[in-house]
Amino acid sequence: VQLQACGGGLVQPGGSLRLSCAASGSIFRINDMGWYRQAPGKQRELVTTITRGGIEKYVDSVKGRFTISRDSAKNTVYLQMNSLKPEDTAVYYCKVELRQSDSMYYRNYWGQGTQVTVQR
Repeated sequence: VQLQACGGGLVQPGGSLRLSCAASGSIFRINDMGWYRQAPGKQRELVTTITRGGIEKYVDSVKGRFTISRDSAKNTVYLQMNSLKPEDTAVYYCKVELRQSDSMYYRNYWGQGTQVTVQR
């Protein structure tokens, strides 16, 4: 199983970016999908998650600005980020809880990270 994240970049404050993360391989089923971020010198923090049923959760600092969504047919999770602020600058990682076709168990998989930089 591989997770390929993309969509990061450099944007000015107030701008928008859309991240995507696609899971590929021998996948039986995907449960929760989510995004984390890690700023320089800080611990990785949870940003948002979405369940298989579509229930979304957000950290307070991004509520109203970020939107998570998923396309189950494509095994892909998205993060639409609007009204970006300099404090959103970080490496963003996707995390997917899934079960492989030859396994009875679910485990977490991480994407490689994509850099988001918000500055003038």
